[in-house]
Amino acid sequence: MFLMNNGKYFDNAQIPFVHNRLMGMTDHQFLFAMSMQFKDPTMMLIVSIFFGEFGLDRFLMGDIGMGLLKLVTGGLCGLLWLIDIFQIQGRVRDYNLNQLLMI
Repeated sequence: MFLMNNGKYFDNAQIPFVHNRLMGMTDHQFLFAMSMQFKDPTMMLIVSIFFGEFGLDRFLMGDIGMGLLKLVTGGLCGLLWLIDIFQIQGRVRDYNLNQLLMI
């Protein structure tokens, strides 16, 4: 049930690992995992496209240092902004997996 509701937040290659991790959880851990709010990769892509030059995407991912750098330099004159547009969805899926592994 967890994977049906939250499968879009993980990479397809990560799904078997997530399944094994969920099967090894206690009931308390599983309930905590069910209540977690994962970041949506598509929404983060939209944020990165429109507000990435100001570092908002990095701030939302918890990367304060790079967010400040993008804010001050305008996304390194657009170069870092462009790179982030192509990499943000993979980073969000990795972030979600790391959040699940911390349980």
